[in-house]
Amino acid sequence: MSGGSIGEAMDQVLVVDDEENIRHLLLVILKKAGFEATAVTGGQEALNILEKRDFGIVLSDIRMPGMDGRELLRRIVASGRRCYTIMMSAYGGDEVALECMKEGAYDYFNKPFKSDEVVLLLRKALERERLSVENERLRGELAERFSFDNIIGRSDEMERIFETVRKIAPHKTTVMLTGESGTGKELLARAIHRNSPRGRREMVAVNCGAIPENLLESELFGHEKGAFTGAVKAKKGLFQTASSSTLFLDEVGELPLSLQVKLLRVLETEEVRPVGATTPTQTDVRLVCATSRNMEDEVRGGRFREDLYYRLNVLHVRVPPLRRRGPDIPPLVDHFLERFSRKFSRNLASLTAPAMEAVLAYDWPGNIRELENALERAVLLSEGTEVGLDGFPPEVRRGRSLRVHGDDDDDLSIKRRTAALEARLIRRALEQTGGNRTQACKLLQISHRALLYKIKDYRIEIPPHGRGGS
Repeated sequence: MSGGSIGEAMDQVLVVDDEENIRHLLLVILKKAGFEATAVTGGQEALNILEKRDFGIVLSDIRMPGMDGRELLRRIVASGRRCYTIMMSAYGGDEVALECMKEGAYDYFNKPFKSDEVVLLLRKALERERLSVENERLRGELAERFSFDNIIGRSDEMERIFETVRKIAPHKTTVMLTGESGTGKELLARAIHRNSPRGRREMVAVNCGAIPENLLESELFGHEKGAFTGAVKAKKGLFQTASSSTLFLDEVGELPLSLQVKLLRVLETEEVRPVGATTPTQTDVRLVCATSRNMEDEVRGGRFREDLYYRLNVLHVRVPPLRRRGPDIPPLVDHFLERFSRKFSRNLASLTAPAMEAVLAYDWPGNIRELENALERAVLLSEGTEVGLDGFPPEVRRGRSLRVHGDDDDDLSIKRRTAALEARLIRRALEQTGGNRTQACKLLQISHRALLYKIKDYRIEIPPHGRGGS
């Protein structure tokens, strides 16, 4: 049997021993414990049967005439067969048995043996294989879930982002993801990690704004025992925990200036110094950062170090808000509808036409996270086979945002609020006309040239089915 999991053959045991009474005893013990066992008298006979059948476990004596157990082990390892080889040795043979383990044996036990000891050892092998299979399954699910193909984004802008991050995912390049809250920055960070050579290890994530400033240094860099009051034992920081993996610093713009200096030093030296330590520790971390702040404004305002910003901003990916990703909304709706229908045991295939119209007209200031929450609510409150408009929050039912981004009561900028209003009206006109710009101009009462300028300026997506109408 070659690589991969052992599967159904795991309860199949091959006993290899030249002593008839040992073979008979083991066959009785294994049958009673629920294993299906076969016995042979020597190493060559074992290899012959292994060519024809799959076995999950091989129990082999070490000392046998002809091909001994150690040579049999070497042949099994060299063949690439996926099975657990357990060695049996007489008292005093521990040293040889340990050498066998170095050469690939799973474990060993001494003769004479107790039946419970043998069964326990085999069940440990079964459990180890079960965990191995489960880990492989989970790794596969994570890799699939966080592959770029499974991040929902059909708009041109998201396709360009996917193309960029696919290129940089395999490399250790530091990535800065910026965008409004709820746009999917962490999902993108996990996809970058999963599609890198570090993807077999777990990504370590921390929200820099969620941890009190006085605890953040210890959380990131660790501390020694007695470094401060309450430090009763040494603790590894997240940089050490994420060594050989990826560290995701969410809301990195929230880092206090005192820690920005220390983070810069870690990036420059690839060494961390835990609080209270006298010597640094080497670390190998791939850093991905995210923030909803305008980092250029933070740097200009003196709230974020310019040198650290440039160190983090090696590759800058701006994740657009959902209101600029019109083509992404229908597939996102389908995705969440399927998930919540399954979660709540409902048979809901689609939204009603008025519900979808309202969803497309709304600006989603909370982005994908708000859309997800709204659809969960709507599924729970819906009746029949379609999700109707009544299940959505009032602001969605009205088809517009109560708090358009950049257009709230606290913002007194006429320029920003006028721009937000213009963009919203242009989107609604294009949606109502199916993307026909000539008809949209009539609704908006502006010239075609002005409309084209504003579409470009506000980076408005035109519905793909209606890009005509010049």
